[in-house]
Amino acid sequence: MSVNANRYESAAARYFEAWNATEPAAIEKAVADAWTVDGAYTDPLAEVRGHEQIAAVIAAVHEQFPGFVFRPLGAVDGHHDTARFGWELVNEADGSAPVAGFDVVTLDEEGGIRQVLGFLDRVPAGA
Repeated sequence: MSVNANRYESAAARYFEAWNATEPAAIEKAVADAWTVDGAYTDPLAEVRGHEQIAAVIAAVHEQFPGFVFRPLGAVDGHHDTARFGWELVNEADGSAPVAGFDVVTLDEEGGIRQVLGFLDRVPAGA
């Protein structure tokens, strides 16, 4: 495995750790560990910048989908300072996954996430 592949997989692992944190302090720490200070997150439902706003989006998703976790779908792929990976939001009680998509992330030189561009492939009605 190349050094870059490890870099992309490490960034994705930190990203999932942030999205799967549920307590406010854990979300804040995980976001700080994953994103650069001025990092951004954009998907069809949100456009935010900075740790505080990213943490708020993550907390809001957990309020809307309590008992769900984000799981990767497939391998992390990347080149240069960009990586992409698929994911799904899984109900831990019954295994259903009503939300799925993929994200494209841009990394800084140390592997911190500068930007996430999220795409939603499957979203329940009314979400």
